[in-house]
Amino acid sequence: MTSFLPVKADWSGATRRDLLAGVTVAIVALPLALGFGVASGLGAASGLVTAVVAGALAAVFGGSSLQVSGPTGAMTVVLVPIVARHGVDGVLTVGLLAGVLLLLFAVARAGRYMKYVPAPVVEGFTIGIAAVIALQQVPAALGVPTPAEDHVVLAAAAAIADFAGAPRWPAVALAVGVALVMLLGARWRPGVPFSLPAVVVATAVAQWAALPVARIGELPASLPAPSFAFLDASTLWSLLPSAVAVAALAALESLLSAAVADGMSVNQRHDPDRELFGQGLANLVAPLFGGVPATAAIARTAVNVRSGATSRLAALTHAAVLLLIVLVAAPWVAGVPLAVLAGVLLATAVRMVEVGSVRALARAGRPDAAVLALTAVATLALDLVTAVIAGLLLAGVFALRAVSRAARLEEVPLEPGDHRDEERALLAQHIVAYRLDGPLLFAAAHRFLLELTEITPVEVVILRMSRLSAVDATGVVVLRDAVRRLEHRGVTVLVSGVRDEHRRALGTLGLPAFEHTPDAIEHAREHLRERGVLP
Repeated sequence: MTSFLPVKADWSGATRRDLLAGVTVAIVALPLALGFGVASGLGAASGLVTAVVAGALAAVFGGSSLQVSGPTGAMTVVLVPIVARHGVDGVLTVGLLAGVLLLLFAVARAGRYMKYVPAPVVEGFTIGIAAVIALQQVPAALGVPTPAEDHVVLAAAAAIADFAGAPRWPAVALAVGVALVMLLGARWRPGVPFSLPAVVVATAVAQWAALPVARIGELPASLPAPSFAFLDASTLWSLLPSAVAVAALAALESLLSAAVADGMSVNQRHDPDRELFGQGLANLVAPLFGGVPATAAIARTAVNVRSGATSRLAALTHAAVLLLIVLVAAPWVAGVPLAVLAGVLLATAVRMVEVGSVRALARAGRPDAAVLALTAVATLALDLVTAVIAGLLLAGVFALRAVSRAARLEEVPLEPGDHRDEERALLAQHIVAYRLDGPLLFAAAHRFLLELTEITPVEVVILRMSRLSAVDATGVVVLRDAVRRLEHRGVTVLVSGVRDEHRRALGTLGLPAFEHTPDAIEHAREHLRERGVLP
């Protein structure tokens, strides 16, 4: 457990630039924290609390020096149906359970498995999340009440129908205006955070013109006292599946964000297991203050790196600045229109999709394009965890197909150049050697069976295993079936060059095994002499 605790070296590279980067990230994070808090169903105050508490704990205990954590759009997508079914207390309990699960993931050293998630799955996952976030903002952007529909597509359609019956153009103008300012500003000056100025100006316009739009409402002027009042032990078992989904999403997004941060920096490398520990601790504590489940945020982490951050001080400063806003500016933040926050999240959803990466993956081949499309559609139609599992399964199928095609059964000459032409011709009539190249897995096994059992009539078959890279249970079963068919035809089967890692599996075949192929050839000759086939 000591490997998960902070050390002095975590802060050795801190500079004044980290303070400036932290302030910059806080400017970007404020409207996002408010927006995601509202979108989750727990309110803007919950989003701010999450950004402060989870952001600070993950900064101190996490495995990345550049990571910034808080409420995210992906997590919001998961939380909305939980709020609808179990209420606010249910969400807080789910966050607490997810924190425990993340701590267990860290202790089990599960962080290393993130590297096995293929890029098409990640991109499809991101596209699906972006679409869900955008659809979730439709009611607020149109100024209509959130429909009581479970699915975001149906909710967005119901909101559009409501708007068509009684248009609320002020809300639309605010949402579209803020989104355009953020998107156009990002193209004009990519390093400038336009979200906060856009929110301030739009809020001022709404106040000055007394626009009839819904506002955030009253916010607490301090962090609430920690409490376990939400916890009901009788609901823990029923909420566990939701907690697993939240923990899986938090792990996936946090480790992905940490990898992105490593790629954007020169000498930073994250510890995946410690990152899981930090996120687990953050999610364990945030619900006690009324915060939603949190994860690392790719967008805020990217802003942090681009702003010159070099240590954890930047992420900690971001949390401190947001806490100061809670303590000082809560009355002003309460007047921000919900349509303005919807505009912020709409722009965020658009910017989540990297068009260049999507185009490159789509052109890389049909398998990658199919995995990307399936993951994106499943994210929108089902849920995030199911979508990732579906994407991984399809990617696995394509990978196994590619691996199986790499397996070959190749006839090789026996000691070429060592025999006179007559002797080699005689041997060729009675002894044949086949070399197995690549993996003999279930995907390739049945094709291998057909090839092996179609061997022309011979007396002895030598299977050279030195280049066999992998074999599974199906491969062994199919190989045993092929051997039995050959033996039924009176063909003797020998094996040579079996690797140590395959010796146990192939030993179940009960075949004579030789370390070197020449030894197997000599044994075959003696066998044929005993049968009178060779003189």
